[in-house]
Amino acid sequence: MMKKFIVLSAAALVAAGAQAASYKDGSYTGEGQGRESKIEVKVDVAGGKIAGVTVTKHGETDMIIAAPIEMMIPEIVAKNGVEGVESVSGATESSRGIKEAVVNALSKAQ
Repeated sequence: MMKKFIVLSAAALVAAGAQAASYKDGSYTGEGQGRESKIEVKVDVAGGKIAGVTVTKHGETDMIIAAPIEMMIPEIVAKNGVEGVESVSGATESSRGIKEAVVNALSKAQ
């Protein structure tokens, strides 16, 4: 029983380490497809973690993309990635575009 607990604990630690990805410091850009246009973001990495995300270019309706920017970006920074970040209802495609753009930018920071 104890051996099983140790194995499960080790697996949990490995999984937690995998989620806390470390990136190369710098600024990276990425693109993702929104509903109306490509969405471009700039991801700033400091200390191996996401320090900020800015939507730099888009052709989406301002009212629609405002919610994902306001709600998702702080969560992306807090979670150091898009895993577990929910799309904003009513702005699903813009949300998906932002997440895709962040993933593309972070692929350059590996």
